[in-house]
Amino acid sequence: MALAQGGHPDAPGGGASAMPRAPTVRSDPRRADPAASSEGRYFMSDETTNESLRRILLDCRRIAVVGVSADATRPSHGVAKYLLEHGYEVIPVNPRYSQVLGRSCYPTLAAAQAAGGPIDMVDCFRRAADIGPLAEDAIAIGARCLWMQLGVVNPQAAAKARAAGMEVVMDRCVKLEHARLIGDGAMAHTP
Repeated sequence: MALAQGGHPDAPGGGASAMPRAPTVRSDPRRADPAASSEGRYFMSDETTNESLRRILLDCRRIAVVGVSADATRPSHGVAKYLLEHGYEVIPVNPRYSQVLGRSCYPTLAAAQAAGGPIDMVDCFRRAADIGPLAEDAIAIGARCLWMQLGVVNPQAAAKARAAGMEVVMDRCVKLEHARLIGDGAMAHTP
């Protein structure tokens, strides 16, 4: 799904800027998140609540970042670095690299799990069309959460992962959600 604006630079239709942009949001009177804007009415591509996002971010400590880049100007690199700096165990997954951020980088989720043990979350920096096979791989390794970054929405892969008992987050950035809900910029406890 290409976004005209507000998508993630690593996602299809994203820009060349290394800085993550705010998510594209659509006004919806059924949902309100006062922290989202002065208008307070936004709908993301998933139905994940702040409470469930907070729980996922607190419970999922081993995160495989699929599509991570060794290029420090790429958003995937910045997100992985942020997660490391905030106490998460990051497992880089990208067949192009042998190392990213001083850690072994694996060609597949299966190789990452075989080398290092269970993976809690699979954070996907891949096009929406690539998420189906990644969801299957995440299910196969027993991951608890499939997280699709900003601009990445694949309802079929999400349904498959949910049917296997996984939690799914779409069209959100792990780094931005962590900063908003848990990190220094955390907002008050809002469901």
